[in-house]
Amino acid sequence: MSDYLVIVESPAKAKTIERYLGKKYKVKASMGHVIDLPKSQTGIDVENHFKPKYITIRGKGPILKELKKAAKKAKKIYLAADPDREGEAIAWHLANSLDIDIDSDCRVVFNEITKDAIKESFKHPRAINMDLVNAQQARRILDRLVGYNISPLLWKKVKKGLSAGRVQSVAVRIIIDRENEIKQFTPEEYWSINGDFKKGRDSFQADYFGVSGKKKKLSSKEDVDAIMNMLDGKEFLIDSVVKKERKRNPALPFTTSSLQQEAARKLNFRAKKTMMLAQQLYEGIEIGKEGTVGLITYMRTDSTRISEVAQKEAAEYITDHYGKEYRKSGQSKSSKPGNAQDAHEAVRPTSVYRQPNSVKPYLSRDQLRLYKLIWERFVASQMAPAIMDTMTVHMLNGSVNFRANGSKVKFPGFMKVYVEGTDDQQEEKENRLPNLQAGDKVLAEKLLPKQHFTQPPPRYTEARLVKTMEELGIGRPSTYAPTLDTIQRRGYVALDNKRFVPTELGELVHALMLEFFPEIIDVAFTAKMESELDEIEDGKVKWVTIIDDFYKGFEEDLAKAEKEMREVEVKDEPAGEDCEKCGSPMVIKMGRYGKFMACSNFPDCRNTKPIVKQIGVRCPNCKEGNIIERKSKKKRLFYGCDRYPKCDFVSWDKPLERPCPKCNGVLVEKKIKKGIQVQCKDCDYKEKPVN
Repeated sequence: MSDYLVIVESPAKAKTIERYLGKKYKVKASMGHVIDLPKSQTGIDVENHFKPKYITIRGKGPILKELKKAAKKAKKIYLAADPDREGEAIAWHLANSLDIDIDSDCRVVFNEITKDAIKESFKHPRAINMDLVNAQQARRILDRLVGYNISPLLWKKVKKGLSAGRVQSVAVRIIIDRENEIKQFTPEEYWSINGDFKKGRDSFQADYFGVSGKKKKLSSKEDVDAIMNMLDGKEFLIDSVVKKERKRNPALPFTTSSLQQEAARKLNFRAKKTMMLAQQLYEGIEIGKEGTVGLITYMRTDSTRISEVAQKEAAEYITDHYGKEYRKSGQSKSSKPGNAQDAHEAVRPTSVYRQPNSVKPYLSRDQLRLYKLIWERFVASQMAPAIMDTMTVHMLNGSVNFRANGSKVKFPGFMKVYVEGTDDQQEEKENRLPNLQAGDKVLAEKLLPKQHFTQPPPRYTEARLVKTMEELGIGRPSTYAPTLDTIQRRGYVALDNKRFVPTELGELVHALMLEFFPEIIDVAFTAKMESELDEIEDGKVKWVTIIDDFYKGFEEDLAKAEKEMREVEVKDEPAGEDCEKCGSPMVIKMGRYGKFMACSNFPDCRNTKPIVKQIGVRCPNCKEGNIIERKSKKKRLFYGCDRYPKCDFVSWDKPLERPCPKCNGVLVEKKIKKGIQVQCKDCDYKEKPVN
């Protein structure tokens, strides 16, 4: 018989912790929540101070029964769910189900699953924090009141299967507002003049700046012609050379939001995938003789704070591997946004000495890529700034000014390990200029005027949307990935070239929400609700008060919508072909796993088939079929012949209609870092990459 019972959420976590605690401890998993609101009804007693009706989740009865049986045999029970609101609520429900006094020292929390952290946490058990529980309850009740009241209304007035939610509706609004900005955008013309210059044998580039030392824009071809007419020959005088030393500081260690953004930029991971892999790294991986060990700290956090122990370990590692000059001087200071809870450390490796290469044999390819990203970001954050030598050269031809900017790395600092990505994938690069001095004369070999037009704001990528939601105070670390997943599954938005575009259905539902529930989709109102949930967690306000204040206005909006919301017919989109079984037109439907084709004569005809997208290329193998887009079991896009299995032609890269000019083989478009490169599948023929 074990003296102590420890309950965590997942079996992987249980396995890791049990090994650290020893024989006296039995660790079992609850598999997440065991108690929750019922799915079949709202489960909120509005007339009785919004009292929630909790039930055992269907399918969790045997788990709860097993936990009760183990609890009777144990001298002491510890509840070790995740260290956040959700984890606190799980612990509270378990305490009530297992007759554990919530004021007793039954709750254990830890930020990382390592031997030292686990043993230390069990030295300091505490009571269940009811402020945390109430903050989670308030969010759950708010979401239930909104979702379970508006969704049935949308089913009745629009179509079945729709949903509305506090955070998801605001996320859709952000995407639609951006789409409207793009539609209303009016491009403005502007010009640049780029020059190729030479001093002796050295070449460099400089750009038009202005006239008489003042910056002057070029808005038209006439402006360009005027500047070109002002130039007196090809000789330019170096008017001034300004040399400076500039420091570039490393990025802070990861929060949940910045981890999702950087994983999207550098690894092409969706937010949902990033969080799934991070959960695996946190809960524990079998690492050879070390056994199962948690490789990163808790991955749901809005803090960039790092423990003193971790900072000290990193400083020692950096000194040993890169030299003392690469170590950051002084303690790290984290920046804390106004809406940050700062409950946990940043996302970091549990030990900096577990280098990515040392754990490579034990991780999957994607686990390794994410761990490497987290490890490098953390190490870089503890390193010295990079020092750049910059050089700005002002050049004159009469009164016309050109300017050249150059930079080179004097001391790489943190850049030796890691450089933060950007949304447009352009990272800072060196641009070396020749040794130029004031008074030197240089020759313009070529001056190239170029017309440009201002561009509309870009559509949101997953990374950009997560960043925007965080900046606006919409949602919290645990909600970003589920929110993005939900709005796509509901068919409110779609991804086009990895950027969100609203669907017709999304715009229709948004218009109804805007008309009848303006507060629900108001960014400022939703951010205020998030702040109030934080105040509940801090014990500053009662959760019932927050819910009551919200429900008064919401109830009125709901009654008005029930009476005045018009019924809207959502017509199925024609598929452009007839059913091969009954001859009726096929239509495009939205299902659980995305769009598909179905017969419009349903239910008399139940014919369905996947949507096939042709790329306009004849199959190079059989010469009869057409190449279509397909997806592998892991949802990876590839190309194949529509006559499969009669023709087995497949390609991960997009085939082109034209043949290879060298061997008459198959040309494909291959995605590379510099853009798209056309190359042959059968020989070494390659074309210059195109951005």
